[in-house]
Amino acid sequence: MSLDEDTRWLEWVTKQFGNIAGDDKEIDLDEFKTALKVKESFFAERFFELFDSDGSRSISLDELLKALNLLIHGSKTDKLRFLFQVYDVDGSGSIDPDELRTVLKSCLRESAISLPEEKLDDLTLALFESADKDNSGSITFEELKAEDLFNNPVSTVCDAANWLKPPEMEQKKRNTPRYLTRAYWQNNSRKLLFLCFYCLINVLLFIMAMLQHAPGGIWLMLAKGCGTCLDLNCTFIMVLMLRRCLTWLRATWVVRVLPLDQNILLHHIVGYAILIFTIGHTMAHVMNFGRLIQMDGRYHMWEYLLTTRPGIGWIYGTASITGVVLQVLICLMVVCSSTFVRRSGHFEVFYWTHLSYVWVWILLIVHCANFWKWFVVPGIVFIVEKLVGIAVSRMSGQYIIEVNLLPSKVTHLVIKRPPFFHFKPGDFIYINIPVIAKYEWHPFTISSAPEQQDIMWLHVRSMGQWTNRLYEYFQSESQTTSTKRLTARGISICYVDGPYGTPTRQIFASEHAVLIGAGIGITPFASILQSIIYRMRKQNCPNCSYSWCATIKDSEMNLRKVDFIWINRDQKSFEWFVSLLTKLEMDQADEEPEGRFLEMHMYMTSALSKNDMKAIGLQMALDLLAKKEKRDSITGLRTRTQPGRPEWRKVFQKVSEEKKGKVHVFYCGSPALAKVIKAHCEQFGFSFYKENF
Repeated sequence: MSLDEDTRWLEWVTKQFGNIAGDDKEIDLDEFKTALKVKESFFAERFFELFDSDGSRSISLDELLKALNLLIHGSKTDKLRFLFQVYDVDGSGSIDPDELRTVLKSCLRESAISLPEEKLDDLTLALFESADKDNSGSITFEELKAEDLFNNPVSTVCDAANWLKPPEMEQKKRNTPRYLTRAYWQNNSRKLLFLCFYCLINVLLFIMAMLQHAPGGIWLMLAKGCGTCLDLNCTFIMVLMLRRCLTWLRATWVVRVLPLDQNILLHHIVGYAILIFTIGHTMAHVMNFGRLIQMDGRYHMWEYLLTTRPGIGWIYGTASITGVVLQVLICLMVVCSSTFVRRSGHFEVFYWTHLSYVWVWILLIVHCANFWKWFVVPGIVFIVEKLVGIAVSRMSGQYIIEVNLLPSKVTHLVIKRPPFFHFKPGDFIYINIPVIAKYEWHPFTISSAPEQQDIMWLHVRSMGQWTNRLYEYFQSESQTTSTKRLTARGISICYVDGPYGTPTRQIFASEHAVLIGAGIGITPFASILQSIIYRMRKQNCPNCSYSWCATIKDSEMNLRKVDFIWINRDQKSFEWFVSLLTKLEMDQADEEPEGRFLEMHMYMTSALSKNDMKAIGLQMALDLLAKKEKRDSITGLRTRTQPGRPEWRKVFQKVSEEKKGKVHVFYCGSPALAKVIKAHCEQFGFSFYKENF
């Protein structure tokens, strides 16, 4: 740190100390634990004991500054000596196996990792044997130093102690806004060009309508301009939801010209445009009514808005009344479709209010004399799509033939595959289960491979009312059989509408694909990975022991490398697809000369990173044991589970250096993480696709 940074850091720590210590100007053990926010009291007690240099059972500001100065400004040896003292619980000057086991057990709890006692013993033994160079039965400071635990920069004390960290210095150089960078415009060219064209059409329609009604005054001009734009947008928003047509178009050259994979984003944009034009249209008419009242005074404002007396409109003067109802319905639909409503367990509110689009279109036909001209062609296509969907889904009910209740309240449904049901990896369907909700349809990604002819899988995480009812229904069924797996005799009837395509359909046309799934966001990639298994399945010669990978039959298969990244919050979430990932690893047991076709990367965000002082020993023990057993202790896979979150710049830098061809990044997970990953993709010139439905 510079002198200026040192001064700011000193002021920061002094302020934070005052917030914790209170009037007595001392921090006791309980206050220290609260400040550190550690899950396991062992580390708080050990840090407290080492910070409390005078043994007064409290820490003064001077003692705190002295300890922090050592940990922030000290050398690697100083930091390592502090860590050694943490591990040396009895202060004997050496670490014995029992002390090491106690520390590792606390590390596991701090990282929310649950392992059997036998595995803890293996971890202790692996680390102890590595560090105890002279086989004396204890680890000295010099032996621990030889392990080079601080090969990577260590964090300031520990990542959980945010109140101890110095404030970040303001960046002197401001980064160029993302939307102004050349990479952003290159990677989003189709979307941006389409949006420019969309805005241009709206502007032209608005101006033409205003000029046409110029004799009526400025307020009528504005009302008619907004009204004409509403004709376009209320029709276009329906076109964006023609899922069967969009799925078909994704298989044609059109996907290279139009941003078909952005249909959900465009649907949102058009929805907000409709809201703005609706408010503008209504307010302009209200102002025009006020002008008419001043001119002749025949009607009051309430008569203009809520009655048919003024005779405004092409069907019995109902334009004002239908306009008020439309304003209410559109505002309700926009509010109830917000992320807050959909992601907070109230999907049904969004679902049922959005169905009022039928009434919106009917009212628009009554309200506006010209709307039917815009609506007729796409409206017919929309109705045909709906009728086909209803016919296909209701022709024959499908049986859920198996249910598995998985950790984190995930319901794994195994459904009998409908006849003539063809889908591609990553596609999704709408499903209706009458015993859960008779009229509700919900979208879920198919998590099985198309090559599985008789069945298909769905993995449903309980995040809302319907999904919770689904889990609880089968949970109550399983309690009668004392098992979390229900099988046989057709457990329940369901109806399926689909399949519908997603951006992941383009994966096999990619050269280097990076699949990133966060939590249950792995489901589309589970289908893709299983499809890869079938396509790359090993063949054995009947006359000799020679084996090889089958030639890919799909002419569109351009894949040369796949990187699969799965990010989970906790350990149990990895259990969902462990068997699938194990198969993938077995199929790649013999590494190809130019590297593996599929490379997997697992991240557990609840686990403390290797740079955290509370996790250094544990992570080293996990590395040593994984190398010894050729298996990760957390998942059982050969791929080592990494703690914390991926460092995206390093991840994409490695991908870029491999030079396997054009890189396409496919993501399914939270929108917040999508923004982060997309920004990094733009920096490296990678194409980014987000799963939307």
